Amino acid sequence: MIECVRAVLVTPAGRLLLIRRTWPGATPYRVFPGGHVEPDDPGLRAALVREIREETGAEPQITGLLHVLADEHQRQYFYLARIRSWSEADRTGPEFADPDRGEYRLEEVPLSIRALDALGLEPEEIAALLRAAVTAGTDLAALADPAR
Repeated sequence: MIECVRAVLVTPAGRLLLIRRTWPGATPYRVFPGGHVEPDDPGLRAALVREIREETGAEPQITGLLHVLADEHQRQYFYLARIRSWSEADRTGPEFADPDRGEYRLEEVPLSIRALDALGLEPEEIAALLRAAVTAGTDLAALADPAR
């Protein structure tokens, strides 16, 4: 089974930092930063830190595990993390140098119902979790398991 780690990254302004993916000839969409757990990663959190460094050029502060999604092919671990700053110039990875893979642009978006609905953020389970927290006025940190 493939294991992936993803981050719900919250900026100092209380906004989400997402990656806007644009493929040639396709409608842009947003994804949570993250990727595959590699065999040499010592654990899920280490894999997440590596992925966030690669994709944002920054160091995250991981709060805890928010949610796990799994099907017969993959398991995705969604963590809540804070990020102070980021730099597209400091990102690494083959996807950023290959024009056939489209564009990966960092985008800071409001953590609001209106913005979440307008983005059509996937996966829907995580978007629903975020909408529910925003609607209830719940701090996302209260939903994260710091032990995991």
